Amino acid sequence: MDESPLGNHRSFAEAAARGVRAALRGILASSALAAVKIISGVVGNSYALIADGVESLLDILSSLVVVGSLKVAAQPATEQHPYGYGKVEPLAALVVATALLAAAVGIAVQSIREIITPHHAPEPFTLLVLVAVVATKEIMYRRLHRTGLAIGSQALESDAWHHRSDSLTSLAAFLGISIALYFGEGYEAADDWAALFAAGVIAFNGAGLFRGAWREVLDVAPPPEVVQRIRAIAAGVDGVAGIDKCRVRKSGLGMFIDIHVEVDGNLSVRAGHELGHRVKAVLLASPENVHDVLVHIEPSAP
Repeated sequence: MDESPLGNHRSFAEAAARGVRAALRGILASSALAAVKIISGVVGNSYALIADGVESLLDILSSLVVVGSLKVAAQPATEQHPYGYGKVEPLAALVVATALLAAAVGIAVQSIREIITPHHAPEPFTLLVLVAVVATKEIMYRRLHRTGLAIGSQALESDAWHHRSDSLTSLAAFLGISIALYFGEGYEAADDWAALFAAGVIAFNGAGLFRGAWREVLDVAPPPEVVQRIRAIAAGVDGVAGIDKCRVRKSGLGMFIDIHVEVDGNLSVRAGHELGHRVKAVLLASPENVHDVLVHIEPSAP
């Protein structure tokens, strides 16, 4: 079994390729939806729909960033970058989250302008466009989110939330246009209020995604249950008397582990060294997406 940091490179490359394919499908769908929404918004006199289309254009940009980050993060470690390029992936997530926040501010500002300026009510056909958009975007969100969780990609999960926010803005636009059409004169700005509400939803999601990516860049520990699973796997190796320290940090699609293993103090140096290699091999072969493991051997208490 290959116990080097490159031992799992093939599996990580396959996971990255899976994420790239999912992101590219999202780009194609977002391109078509952006064109439909912007054209329908202009013809149908709906700023909420235009804003929704602009948000779809940002989806395309963010997906391109995610594709690039996954390809870079999947590259094997080098002498100059011995820990690989995993940090590119959360950095891309920061870019995507920042784009979400910027989009929220732009939509909010323009929504307020539209609310202040009197205009005609949207056309009824825009409702049909929005129904199709909400359904399509929700499907895209679920597929990308599922893939992001499966391969452990923060950037892909951020990209998925881009599509979910697009679905929410479309739903808000649908409600706003429905109100404007149903109540008639005096309610023409209802879809603009809907766009303003959607901007708040986008900002909220963007802030949450930014926080998650930032935590990964700063090497914040993963959830306690992840560390407990890793400790249990190492403790199950024959000859391990206990686990002292266990530090885990996420980098891109995988994790780096520093673990202190307690063994019989009477073991020879060679036997302790071989036991450490067995612990490392078991962790690398586990389903926890481990890049590399540093094992420190300590004598157990009498």
